[in-house]
Amino acid sequence: MNKSDLIAALAAKENLTEKQATDTINLIFNGFTDALKKGGRNEIRGFGSFSVRQYDGYTGRNPKTGAKTDVGAKKLPFFKVGKGLKARLND
Repeated sequence: MNKSDLIAALAAKENLTEKQATDTINLIFNGFTDALKKGGRNEIRGFGSFSVRQYDGYTGRNPKTGAKTDVGAKKLPFFKVGKGLKARLND
């Protein structure tokens, strides 16, 4: 399922226009993103949690040329599956 499928499902289930469903989904995603940007954590009970992990910079290598290059520090989102979702998938 992608974002447009989610919007269509919400619009059909709740009798919303596509614009209302799009605004609702964007509000949720933007809220998640803003919380993660501030260093917070998003937890949806029974589904899982999203957090940010900090990775240090390192010296990488271009696989095509073999030249060394510096890769800067970065933050990446991390998802941890909740117990409820694990149980539902393994039933």
